[in-house]
Amino acid sequence: MIIEPSIIRGEYITYVRLERNFSPLTVSEYEKDIDEFLLFLSAEGIADLNDVTYPEARLYVTGLYDKGLARTTISRKVSSIRSLFKFANSRYGTNDHAFRSLHHPKKEERLPAFFYEKEMEQLFLTCAGEDKKSLRDRAILEMLYATGIRVSELISIQLNDIDDHLGIVMVMGKGRKERYVPYGSFAQQAIDVYREECRLQLMKKKDHKYLFVNLRGDPLTDRGVRHILSSLVENASLHSKIYPHMIRHSFATHLLENGADMRTVQELLGHSHLSSTQVYTHITKEHLRKTYMNTHPRA
Repeated sequence: MIIEPSIIRGEYITYVRLERNFSPLTVSEYEKDIDEFLLFLSAEGIADLNDVTYPEARLYVTGLYDKGLARTTISRKVSSIRSLFKFANSRYGTNDHAFRSLHHPKKEERLPAFFYEKEMEQLFLTCAGEDKKSLRDRAILEMLYATGIRVSELISIQLNDIDDHLGIVMVMGKGRKERYVPYGSFAQQAIDVYREECRLQLMKKKDHKYLFVNLRGDPLTDRGVRHILSSLVENASLHSKIYPHMIRHSFATHLLENGADMRTVQELLGHSHLSSTQVYTHITKEHLRKTYMNTHPRA
């Protein structure tokens, strides 16, 4: 039986979207990785997944290295293709040995970048104005830092997801898993001011329930949040290239530095596995070591 790659591709994307409930961003990454691989198969004249052998798998991965891609990127692409073959094997009995026996490139060991508490204070000072944009940006920054939520979770928040009385927000995490995250008085005040004095004016008679909006009144996007945070870093004169997860990393790191237990941080971040949270212990240990070396008279 011939297993056409394009047919399996369609069935697999439907599977991860509907049955596995992967987020739109994750599905998009799978589509991109698999489509690139199918182009490779077409160039090699391979029209049947059963004809993909270990040498073809090695040739494909070698080509990825030749493009200068990072090991983490190559690792993700290999995982995407391996999942495709595993799916085809379970559904049609396709031979999946080629990528199953392929050496998986190890991920580069990088500690997540984060802001120190004083740097966070500088960021907050850059949006201390009373204009509509500053009020909105302050509410965004306060919510991100108070909760540690992902940007995809932030831009999905709707007005009725916030419980002002309890000080919690319901967010939709990876795999469409709901969780409730508490936030403090600073975030509550910033959100209150934004809703009362800013949001309706920015909406410009548009009708939707998303909490955060852009200057045209439309729901804020991931790209919009990146632009806002980059502007704040630039205005704060911080010598750092920001990406949205840095606020999330800062949230987790500062909690652990101030005595929070690992399980609580795991639940707040929405991590399925404790190992995903444990990386922050390496950050705090390195921070302790540097503080000791810089301050102890006999270090």
